[in-house]
Amino acid sequence: MSRPPAIIVRSALPQQFPTQQHPPEFWEHLGRAVGSFGFLEGTLAKAIFAFTATTAYSEKEVQAVLSKWPALLNRALSDTLYPLAEVYGRVVRENQEANFENVSDLVEDIKKAAALRNALCHGSWGAPDASGKSDLFFFNKQGEKFDTRVDIEWLRELQAHVQKLICTVIDSVTVMGWQFPGGAGPGETIWPTPPR
Repeated sequence: MSRPPAIIVRSALPQQFPTQQHPPEFWEHLGRAVGSFGFLEGTLAKAIFAFTATTAYSEKEVQAVLSKWPALLNRALSDTLYPLAEVYGRVVRENQEANFENVSDLVEDIKKAAALRNALCHGSWGAPDASGKSDLFFFNKQGEKFDTRVDIEWLRELQAHVQKLICTVIDSVTVMGWQFPGGAGPGETIWPTPPR
């Protein structure tokens, strides 16, 4: 049996397909939430540098640590949120000056946030209902379905939560009297920039 071929008539698609069913404000807040997650990843990478650069090592350990440091820092630049959180927790615990009793709680919060980030970035958005809430079609690697209905207010709250995580990671470095890498805030510089 012969079937006639068919293709999508692109000129007949609604403007901004497939995102036309949500208002621009929804996409703005989704973008702000996703952008905040990217900033959190960069903040964790800088914190990993800060904690590893300020940890004291014995003479016996120094060469072994230095030989592995470039690879650790390279991974910090390319790893995703979940593994970054794990490495961050480990390097905080290894630093003798670290003044952070609840680092395990922060790491768990970041890991939970990473699951939301994955859903936002990789899910397929359903059309919003009359109240502006959308279903997000997403399954994680364990086969669990994302079941939260998302609206602009939920995205605002999530972005605010990620902002708090970012600030807490920065504070974990600056509370020791170090300037956060890449910042111009108070504290002693960890690695001076060479003069130009």
